[in-house]
Amino acid sequence: MRKLPRLFLALCLTYAPFALAETVLKRGNGTEPETLDIHQSSGVSEANIQRDMFEGLVTEDAVGKLQPGVAEKWEISADGKRYTFHLRKDSQWSDGIALTADDFVYAYQRALAPETASDYAFILWPIAGAEAFNKGEQKDPDSIGVKAVDPQTLEITLKAPTSYFLGMLMHPMAFPIPKHAVEKAGKDWIKPENIRCNGAYCLSEWTPQAHVKLLKNPHYRRAAEVKIDSVYYIPTEDQNSELKRYRAGEIDITYDVPSDQIKTVAQDYAAEFHSTPYIGTYYYALNLENPAFKENPKLRRALSLALDRDILTEKITQAGEIPAWGWVPPVDNYTQQNMEEKSLDKAARTKLAQELYAESGYGADKPLGLEILYNTSDNNKKLAIAVAAMWKQTLGVKTNLRNEEWKVYLSSRKQKQFQVVRSSWIGDYNDAHTFLSLFKSDVGEMNTSGYKNPEFDRLMAEAETQTDTKKRQEAMEQAERILLADTPIIPIYYNTTQHLVSPKITGWENNVMDVHPTQYLGLVP
Repeated sequence: MRKLPRLFLALCLTYAPFALAETVLKRGNGTEPETLDIHQSSGVSEANIQRDMFEGLVTEDAVGKLQPGVAEKWEISADGKRYTFHLRKDSQWSDGIALTADDFVYAYQRALAPETASDYAFILWPIAGAEAFNKGEQKDPDSIGVKAVDPQTLEITLKAPTSYFLGMLMHPMAFPIPKHAVEKAGKDWIKPENIRCNGAYCLSEWTPQAHVKLLKNPHYRRAAEVKIDSVYYIPTEDQNSELKRYRAGEIDITYDVPSDQIKTVAQDYAAEFHSTPYIGTYYYALNLENPAFKENPKLRRALSLALDRDILTEKITQAGEIPAWGWVPPVDNYTQQNMEEKSLDKAARTKLAQELYAESGYGADKPLGLEILYNTSDNNKKLAIAVAAMWKQTLGVKTNLRNEEWKVYLSSRKQKQFQVVRSSWIGDYNDAHTFLSLFKSDVGEMNTSGYKNPEFDRLMAEAETQTDTKKRQEAMEQAERILLADTPIIPIYYNTTQHLVSPKITGWENNVMDVHPTQYLGLVP
């Protein structure tokens, strides 16, 4: 157990309501966090906690909309490439030390340093010099277009006008980190006894597989408005167990709801059940380094066409998801793209899948053998079983299932130790770029399939430097059509989110980003 020493309480959190823990919130949070280091994590469960602990230049309100954060205001140059942020003069870390522009410079340089090996570093590549430094082509961290003009003024220069830049800054990769704490504790800066936070809460203790406990930060700029004193994030990979704990009053907010219980839950807990659209896509990634899939787009396409997405969403997931025949879900300023075969009826798609499977060299006398890797979850398991059954029935594929706990799963995925892997991508901002940039050949491990296509890269590079909104959109739409034709992934559905929220909770607002910072919530006594 990692507990908060009394010394740290005295320095950072000496505040009577904390010790009394008068108001306690318990939130289900999916997987056990990989880490809480913002430059080393990659999952939604980690980001949920990090948003409570840290605040960036901009932040989100209760409905997920952008608003000023550490920066109270900013100006954008006429060419759209230079942003000047004016930081709040009262910004502090949880130990009372002033937060300055240098903390952002330090954070961005650490995030992009090759030795940090952050999977998410590419998020910051729109910044001038960021990509070259991250790839080791430029050794000087000062070459990155992030400069502290003075303690309260930060200047960020982009390589090209980037329409989604402010939204991107709400991602944890763009948060500041406490330079004084990191330099003192090194990689252990994230431990409860060492950490310093600038968000509404700070880490108190972490008991693996039990909970992460945060306490209200008295030095946060909105501390007087924050109603909840402490929050427990509880790992809940087993959705059925989580539901039982909610019914018993042990959890106030669930991370998810078991798919086979949704209809019952929606009826029995009508006022507490929240099912809303979510800016994300659930998909299977195919390892293009695997001999079966390498240079074999016909086989990849056969596997995709063999899936009946309507049955998967209506009978298996049962949560109102939208069957996905494309990669990018509904986002602003973009026309959704789809596989050409979406217009075919089921019989025609099945016939085509069987023909492509045979042309790939497989059949009844030579069935394809596959393994699906998924992270531990009842819902993931049910879907994998259904997918395996469809592949067996339509094509004769023999499929094994392999489940792993989150940290092991992430390691296997990163090292390409899979043939087919279950994954999902949740948009970091409301723009098609956050989805399509994942498949650029140079983004690293986040490109799970290992997809590479020079024309796709060219179109994405064009979109990233295009100032004409219409031309930018057209370039990304064309890039997605190429991606879908190559079939390195099998999109299955566009996400929705399901939560049970106790009637004691106030301030909960449904939103497409599924962001619900604890600082906006309250509990009825």
